[in-house]
Amino acid sequence: MNLSGHSSAQTLSKPLIGAGEPPAFNWLNAGGTAPVLLVCDHASRRIPQTLGNLGLSDSELSRHIGWDIGAAEVTACLAKAFDAPAVLTGYSRLVIDCNRRIEDASSIPEISDGTKVPGNEALPSSARQQRIDTFYHPYHAAIDESLKNFIDREQVPAFISVHSCTPVMGGRHRPWHIGVLSNRDLRLAAPLIESLAADAELVVGDNEPYSGKSEAGYTIQAHAEKRGIPHVMLEIRQDLIGDSAGAQHWAHVIEKALRQVLACCPMRMAYPPENGLLR
Repeated sequence: MNLSGHSSAQTLSKPLIGAGEPPAFNWLNAGGTAPVLLVCDHASRRIPQTLGNLGLSDSELSRHIGWDIGAAEVTACLAKAFDAPAVLTGYSRLVIDCNRRIEDASSIPEISDGTKVPGNEALPSSARQQRIDTFYHPYHAAIDESLKNFIDREQVPAFISVHSCTPVMGGRHRPWHIGVLSNRDLRLAAPLIESLAADAELVVGDNEPYSGKSEAGYTIQAHAEKRGIPHVMLEIRQDLIGDSAGAQHWAHVIEKALRQVLACCPMRMAYPPENGLLR
């Protein structure tokens, strides 16, 4: 890890994560045996003490700009229900967004949804690299390690990326309770949409409110698409999972739908091994 140089927010001779603070990522149920891998890119709103809250108030960090509200608890509930491994970020997307390409300006935003982030302004390249080394690379390495565990036992998982979205954005109400995002691979997304939409009370978005074809799905692109692993990104409306009762309810809804997909479409969950797409 490169800890040399100077930063306006911290002295780079010191580690960004202090003694007694949580690690860069959380790996839940690492030995889980279900053919499912869960990831949560925006699980936490925590800022390491060395970065001094990035100049923001607690109320700002509690908003959606700091994390995906409710997504971590939904992920944890699903990991327990399926006996599946899950990898979750340990720090706020404002420190570095692990669901973006490193070179993307939004990976360490100076402004997020109209809110200036003082601790990210004019960040020296050395300070930027330290965040990449401390938070970004370890999270993605943990996902790779979890996938290797599946590959070692000749099992192809359903790769599920769990996110949440605001009920209103730019003055527009979002009617979808849950969005199922995909790009070219519909093996998981199409039957999951069908299974969720079987409940007439649910409004299910197909690539809504965001599109899986955008650059905002880096984690899936980097780990699942390149290996040919069936995958999907979920966007659950935050007002539905803002408390434990809501998160548990929606974890159950997703679990039920996903179990139907896995039970009815097992052959759609893996490429033929001779294609070598899991290496």
